[in-house]
Amino acid sequence: MRMRRLRWSLVTGFGAIALTLAAVAAVQEEPAAPAGEQEVAPEQEAAPPAQAAPPAPPPAAAPEVSGFAEPGACATCHEDKAIALKKTTHGRTEKKTWDGASSCESCHGPGAAHVAGEGDKTKIRNPKTLSATDVSAICLTCHERGDRSHWMGSQHEGRGLSCLSCHKIHHEEAPTAKLLKEKTEFATCSSCHLKRKAALMRSAHMPLREGTMSCVSCHNPHGSAGPSMLKQFSVNENCYTCHAEKRSPTLWEHPPVRESCVNCHDPHGSLHPRLLVAKQPRLCQQCHDEQRHPTQPYSDASSAPEFFPNSRMFDRGCMNCHSQIHGSNHPAGMRFHR
Repeated sequence: MRMRRLRWSLVTGFGAIALTLAAVAAVQEEPAAPAGEQEVAPEQEAAPPAQAAPPAPPPAAAPEVSGFAEPGACATCHEDKAIALKKTTHGRTEKKTWDGASSCESCHGPGAAHVAGEGDKTKIRNPKTLSATDVSAICLTCHERGDRSHWMGSQHEGRGLSCLSCHKIHHEEAPTAKLLKEKTEFATCSSCHLKRKAALMRSAHMPLREGTMSCVSCHNPHGSAGPSMLKQFSVNENCYTCHAEKRSPTLWEHPPVRESCVNCHDPHGSLHPRLLVAKQPRLCQQCHDEQRHPTQPYSDASSAPEFFPNSRMFDRGCMNCHSQIHGSNHPAGMRFHR
């Protein structure tokens, strides 16, 4: 009996040892799990990661502002310009353009975007940065009729001038007449036409310096259908507006007078009386070289009995005898004596 128990104890012990060795061998044969990975019980497994949220859309761009600004918006920043503009015709008128613009926006264009951009200079029209053609186009939206209708194609327009070459819209002080850059028309025109200014400083001159006349008495600076931007269609018609007594036709006409007054006169100024282009008798001798009188000025007269010595010296002028030089209506006035 004791031997059976001993035998059973040995068998049971060897069996336990065998099972233990088998378990150890099985564990050694399994691959080791990667570092950082731990075996997790099925009930403890983490849930699949949630899907990433889509990126937020960019903020919507602010709607572009366009159109005209509120009344008085320009004066918020440009108060000095607005106050000065009210003293001019532009500031007092309430007229609007075809687009509905008035006041500042008539020339500078819609200003709502400029105001919304806190004074962004790229969103407002500045005539100082525009070409001469574009500047004049702005002014012609209102000033295209009347004596400005010939501006397109005029001499001033063809030479690259614009309205702002002579006019100034914003005046710091009291505005000048017709919003000119200079105080007078003569000063404005003579800033470019220096030769004409010099001629008007001669002893015989048109009364522009005295203020009785101005350049626009004869010329239209905005263009005309006549020569030299004259208001009339010819030089003579222009002169006749004041010198009507010299108007033709006459019974005995003087051809150079009928052709053009500037054949004998310089309308801007001369060193000779009556604005003549040359001194008498040399002026007359430019055409009358071999007509009755000697061809040499101030020489002795011919030996013919009807002449007397130094006839050319008689009061030093042809018009002492030929007084009706512009033409005569007398039946015996063929030589303009009467």
